[in-house]
Amino acid sequence: MVDVFEQVEEELRSERYRRLARTWLPVLGGLLAVALAAALAWWGWQSYVTSQADKASAAYQKGIEALQTGNAAEAGTAFAEAANAGGGYKALALMQQGGLALADKKTTEAVALFDEAAKASRDPILSDMAALKAAFLVMDTGSLEDVQKRLEPLARDKRPLQPFAQEALAMAQLQHGKTAEARQAFVQLQLGQDVPDPVRQRAQAAVQAIDTGTAASLPAIVKAAAALPAAAAAPAAPAAPADVAAAADAAPAAAAPAARP
Repeated sequence: MVDVFEQVEEELRSERYRRLARTWLPVLGGLLAVALAAALAWWGWQSYVTSQADKASAAYQKGIEALQTGNAAEAGTAFAEAANAGGGYKALALMQQGGLALADKKTTEAVALFDEAAKASRDPILSDMAALKAAFLVMDTGSLEDVQKRLEPLARDKRPLQPFAQEALAMAQLQHGKTAEARQAFVQLQLGQDVPDPVRQRAQAAVQAIDTGTAASLPAIVKAAAALPAAAAAPAAPAAPADVAAAADAAPAAAAPAARP
């Protein structure tokens, strides 16, 4: 009799296990299939990203080599390919394209490329450098409001190029006749603890030019220079006083970093 009960209990257990298997095996199989598909998709994405990065790296190097041999057309094609490949080289390639456009006196196109490079990079140093280059180009012809809109975010605390942005803001104020505000900004650069020595020295020269009155002619000089035809060769200018020349050295258009990294 005991054997019969044990047999019945065994059959009940077997039936329970079969029901559990019928219920959960499809679920487990589906989960395993989803996990496998996700793993394969991740592997495929990583392979694609690596392939694109290798492609961008090769194209960017080709562009640098073309620049070194003076072949701007080939360099532009290579940098465009690197930018289209995306990834970490996109911002660098766009900045190189901006430099080539600037060399061809296509300032508007260069500004657009630098702006795009600033948005394309997650590296704050690279992003701010591209944005600062665009601001330098806008300074020659843009309004003070446009320049401030571009530079003020770069001049905030803990931004990697803060002193250079503050210097550019001060120079823009000086160009637009806001001498008192510009002098105050230059004095702050003189006294700042984390200000690079070249920026500090240019700020000191600018303060001297403002105090002696020679900086007052800077806005008129900038306006006249912007009005000159691009293709016309400018005649030789008479020698300027030392403090005006020093202040001119501080102008962002001259101090802008080179397009090449």
